[in-house]
Amino acid sequence: MNFRYFLVVYRLPLAAFMIGLGFLLGFKVTWWIGWIPIVVAILMVTAYFLIGTMSLIQSYMEAGDIDGAKKLLGMIKYPDLLYKPIRSGYYMLQANFSTVGEDLDAAESQLRKGIEAGLPEKEFEGTAYLQLGAIAMRKGNTKEAYENLRKAVKLGLPDKDNEATAYLQLSSIAIQRRDYKSAKIYFNKAKNAKPTNVQVVEQIKELSKYIARIPG
Repeated sequence: MNFRYFLVVYRLPLAAFMIGLGFLLGFKVTWWIGWIPIVVAILMVTAYFLIGTMSLIQSYMEAGDIDGAKKLLGMIKYPDLLYKPIRSGYYMLQANFSTVGEDLDAAESQLRKGIEAGLPEKEFEGTAYLQLGAIAMRKGNTKEAYENLRKAVKLGLPDKDNEATAYLQLSSIAIQRRDYKSAKIYFNKAKNAKPTNVQVVEQIKELSKYIARIPG
C-alpha cells in the first residue's frame, strides 16, 4: 500500500481524525492553527464524494490489474454524486466490466448513464453508442442496433478500427433487411476506413465474399 493509495482510500477516517485534531488545537492552543486541519478535512470529504477512487484506477488498468480496478470501483458508494466527467468515466468502466461478464442489461444501463452524465468528447460518445449497438445486436434487436450504430458514426469514433466495425455491423443489418444498396455502401465505408485490427480485417474479408455475390 503506497501513501497515495492510503490517502485516497481512507479519506473519511483521515478527515474525522483531522477534524478532531483541529478542535483539539483550537481549544488547547489557538484557533488560528486549529482551522487548518478542519479545512483539510472538508477538502478530503469533498474529494471522497466528487472524485472517489477514480484517480487511482487508471494505473491499475494500465498495469493489467483488473481485479484491483474492480475493487476500487466497488468502493464508490455514491456514483451519482461524482463530478460529471468523473461520473461518466465511472459508468463507462462499469459497462466494460459488465460486458465482459456477459451482463448485457447492466452494461446497457451503465452506458446510458455515462452518456447522460456527459462524455468529454464526441468520439467517446460515439464509442458508447457503438457499444450500445453491439449489445442490441447480441440481444437480437436490430432496429435499436441500427439506430445506435448510425449515431456512433455520426458523432465520430476515435480510430479507424472502431469506425470500420460500426460500418460492418450496419452493412450486416442492411443485408438482413435485404437493403443491398445500403449494405454495399456501408461495406465500402468499412473497407475505406483501412482498419489495422486483425479481427476487423478478417471480418471485412469474410463479408466481401457475400457482398461480391449481391447483384447490382
